[in-house]
Amino acid sequence: MNNDIIRPDPDALLKHAEEKPRGRLKIFFGANAGVGKTWSMLQEAHRLRAQGLDVLIGVVETHGRKETAALVDGLAMLPRRHSARHNHAEFDLDAALARHPAVMLIDELAHSNAAGSRHPKRWQDVEELLAAGMDVMTTVNVQHLESLNDVVSGITGVRVRETVPDPFFDSADEIVLVDLPPDDLLQRLKEGKVYVGDRAERAIENFFRKGNLFALRELALRRTADRVDDQMRLWRDSHGRAKVWHTRDAILLCIGDNNGSEKLVRIAARLAAKLGSDWHAVYVETPRLYGISEARRRAVLSTLQLARELGAETATLSDPSETEAILRYAREHNLGKIVIGRSPGLHRWRRERFLRRLGQSGPELDLLVVALNDAPRTRSALTPVDRTFSAEKWRRQLYGCAAAALLCALITFLGRWLLPGVDSVNLVMIYLLGVVIVALRYGRWPSVIAAVLSVIAFDLTFIAPTGTLAVFDMQYLVTFGVMLTVGTLVGNLTAGVRYQARVARYREQRARRLYELAQSLGRALSQQDIASISQRTVESTLGARSELLLTGEQGELFMPGEQRLSVLPDQAIARWSIDKGQPAGAGTDTLPAVPWQMLPLKTAQQTYGLLIIEPNNPRQLMIPEQQQLVNTFTALIANALERLQLAQREEVARLAAEREQLRNALLSALSHDLRTPLTVLFSQAEILMLDLAGENSKHAVQASQIRQQTLNTVRLVNNLLDMARLQSGGFHLHTEWMALDELIGSALQNLTPLLGERQIQLDLPNEMLLLQVDGALMERVFANLLENALKYAGESAQIGITALRSENNTLAISVWDSGRGISPGQEGHIFEKFARGSKESAVPGVGLGLAICQAIIDIHGGTISASHRPEGGACFTFTLPLGAPPELT
Repeated sequence: MNNDIIRPDPDALLKHAEEKPRGRLKIFFGANAGVGKTWSMLQEAHRLRAQGLDVLIGVVETHGRKETAALVDGLAMLPRRHSARHNHAEFDLDAALARHPAVMLIDELAHSNAAGSRHPKRWQDVEELLAAGMDVMTTVNVQHLESLNDVVSGITGVRVRETVPDPFFDSADEIVLVDLPPDDLLQRLKEGKVYVGDRAERAIENFFRKGNLFALRELALRRTADRVDDQMRLWRDSHGRAKVWHTRDAILLCIGDNNGSEKLVRIAARLAAKLGSDWHAVYVETPRLYGISEARRRAVLSTLQLARELGAETATLSDPSETEAILRYAREHNLGKIVIGRSPGLHRWRRERFLRRLGQSGPELDLLVVALNDAPRTRSALTPVDRTFSAEKWRRQLYGCAAAALLCALITFLGRWLLPGVDSVNLVMIYLLGVVIVALRYGRWPSVIAAVLSVIAFDLTFIAPTGTLAVFDMQYLVTFGVMLTVGTLVGNLTAGVRYQARVARYREQRARRLYELAQSLGRALSQQDIASISQRTVESTLGARSELLLTGEQGELFMPGEQRLSVLPDQAIARWSIDKGQPAGAGTDTLPAVPWQMLPLKTAQQTYGLLIIEPNNPRQLMIPEQQQLVNTFTALIANALERLQLAQREEVARLAAEREQLRNALLSALSHDLRTPLTVLFSQAEILMLDLAGENSKHAVQASQIRQQTLNTVRLVNNLLDMARLQSGGFHLHTEWMALDELIGSALQNLTPLLGERQIQLDLPNEMLLLQVDGALMERVFANLLENALKYAGESAQIGITALRSENNTLAISVWDSGRGISPGQEGHIFEKFARGSKESAVPGVGLGLAICQAIIDIHGGTISASHRPEGGACFTFTLPLGAPPELT
């Protein structure tokens, strides 16, 4: 035997020791701007600096607030790198990694970095800082959380573009809620402590309305409370706390197999809605409940489904003790209020005993008892299938009773004629053995019959006077009582264990089938493979034939594999099930008389088709556990179809990206090779035109046309080259402050040969508007839009430019014409590369002008769109952000 001590790998220990620990993230969280997040962060930074830590400011936005700016003094600040996109510098990530302080301050976590930065989002910079071992303190508002973006948009009417993923927010080591009442915040806003200048008035009228502030504050408080609740549960689980802490109102509903459970579910749902709390609904399946009728089991399943539809988290628990199962679930999920139904029926004493035991075992729980009307059950709901199953069950019980009688007779014969000298005590043990055998084979009631018959047979045959039930020796009455009691108890226990073993075996089989199906579907590469695997699994598990119907691109239904059913369901029924996303057929509330069951294959995104099952024994679809298994099958099949569709889309996207990359490379190479000869050709054509015009030659007109066509080709090559550069990311902005009228004037001057005598109508603001843009690129936008209007509007159409300053500090510029307009449905398509309008043969160009406009506007942080004017013609509108221009001296 090898007794050597197994030692750890020294290289692995050294590598682990050299790994830098991950930094800690602390987020100062608030409802909106102005509540004091940056102020609190700076105060914490001064406290840490006083403790001797190396604290460095990476980004702190004071927004002109003097009190906040005063807190910056005394703290080291990292120099920022210059960005051409914004009018202020950006955070320098590389310098921060090189400096490597103990604590880094990064304000406005949801900020988008400038073009050309290593990461598009600031939170990704923070992630890299944390990975490098630095602690980071940052700030974020509730409207910037990704999961709440739609909620905030619906409340305020403002769509927040900069967001932080919730997993990153939840990964923070510490979150500090910085809160301020709406009245105090509005007062700060009026005093100019949030925004300076006229921005405060606009904020009060729009985003900072009092109702919005109340709603955002509630979202921030609830989000923080949810995080604290998760932390509390984690701490309780790790420290083994058994009792429930009433930190929040949470409800646990106990569902029984009695009538009135649906009423109980609705009462619990209303109570949870009033308390504004989460609630759970559970059903405990004890050995006593294993033998309940199938109709009652379906009623329980229906009640759980109703609770799930009303917003509850549902679970089915298997435990010998209902009280222990409820207590364990309540303490695991910290549910302090237990809702239980009380009925006046025959089993009231059992429910009262359950309440008493629950109150004694869980004194910290609040018990809410709801009175239920326990109406007498009717058999009208039972189907012929149910009656058939009931007859089979009774037939099996009769067989068990007959077997008990025969076994008792056999034991009596052996004891009387073959084993005459055996003591009566040993005969009692043999009779008990027979009771156990009957219990193992046939269940509870036949074992009880076997115990009774054994006592009678033992008395008649072996106890004097034989042949009668009379007993002279009274001690045998004790023997009979013990024999009957032990036989009954052992039979019941044996039958219960047998039933539990059978249930466990069935569950193991279902789990194995699910595992095999999931494993097989994970390897499927086509719809035909998915259909074949699904049909094979359903047939082997349920003993049923099945069919898979999928929806095509146009919504039509088709079979990806071979047809297994002799007759397919009606197309109208199948279409209804797909459109509604609900099952139909046998075992459902829709067309239950048909021999099939149709289950929609749906995910959160869409419905992919139907799984049609035609069972050999319809009872298989009536068993709740089997129905749950089939529903899980459909979920796995739908996920496999979704995975296959996503893989196909990924392949198409990859091929499209490769084609796009190849096309851009080809365009770039082609445009580079053509630019030099075209430049020479244009200059020579212009010289030739001037010489012929000076000599009054009749060929001067032809020379002018050569020059114009060469110029058009030069513009086309420039468009190709610019598009290739824009798509490859090799374009860098060179921004400067330029007046709007100068940009438009320069573009019109470049288009003088095309304009001729036509006049462009201008409607510009009287004030001088300064834009921080790349002048050459923005002139290209105006030139391309005007050239597009000249091409497609017609010679008699009017063309104009309109500029309007909006309230959200952006400038909207429209280039319009009164031509034939844009074809319906083409508003977005015309911005694609090589997309052109109608009558392509009559209009020169390759369809890159508008695509270049969109690319240029995008890198300037704006948007562009096309629309059809109500009075006729096309209108192209693009927006640009208006920053704070430099003061003129």
